[in-house]
Amino acid sequence: MGSRKLFSAIGNIFTTFGSAVAVSRAVETGRKPRADDLRKLGMDPAAFAKIGRF
Repeated sequence: MGSRKLFSAIGNIFTTFGSAVAVSRAVETGRKPRADDLRKLGMDPAAFAKIGRF
């Protein structure tokens, strides 16, 4: 693996982790998560919006 691919993989890990943190904080505070963060985590924003509260 070249150094560019390695740094790209590390960057993707941090991006994914950051999106996970942002989505979890939004849900914890009762706000709607950003669609971009949901897409980075592989979730459909429209489907996520249909999820109700317990």
